[in-house]
Amino acid sequence: MRKKGMCLAGIAVVLALFVGTALQMANAADKTKQKKVLVAYFSATGTTEGAAKKVQKAVGGTLFQIEAEDPYTSADLDYGNGRSRTTVEQQDGTARPDVKKKVKNIRTYDVIFVGYPIWWGKEPMIIRTFLESYNLKGKKIVPFCTSGGSGISGSMDEIKESAKGAKVGEGKDLTGLSYKSVAKWAKKKIK
Repeated sequence: MRKKGMCLAGIAVVLALFVGTALQMANAADKTKQKKVLVAYFSATGTTEGAAKKVQKAVGGTLFQIEAEDPYTSADLDYGNGRSRTTVEQQDGTARPDVKKKVKNIRTYDVIFVGYPIWWGKEPMIIRTFLESYNLKGKKIVPFCTSGGSGISGSMDEIKESAKGAKVGEGKDLTGLSYKSVAKWAKKKIK
């Protein structure tokens, strides 16, 4: 009986070691299978670029600037002029300004943060151009913005519509947030 008990105890030890090793291997595999992240942003004045750099610093990945083929000038950004380029574009839901360059191999990214300023209560039309230029099926899209007061809610329906096939996460206005606050939010979004 004593030999049988010792034998069972030995088997239990071997099983515990085996399970422990298997768990360690699984954890190591999880660490090597980290999600590939892209932080894409459009910034006409540099404010959104600052927020994008905080996100990229927090989560790593590739930083990509969405640039207009025809760059925006100060006159284009004149909110007081009903004929300024941005006013006209924002009033035309079908406007799709051309982008200067595309992301190479976007299919390799798992999570795509998309940053933009809020113009007239929503995302600039160039963000729709960017999102509609790719097959985003199965990707996780995480919007973020900078804003003078409107916040991100007015842009979320259009982001979801433009990012067909993607899972669009809840967006966040990062205006004025510290690096620590941005990092805390961004790290949760890549899990």
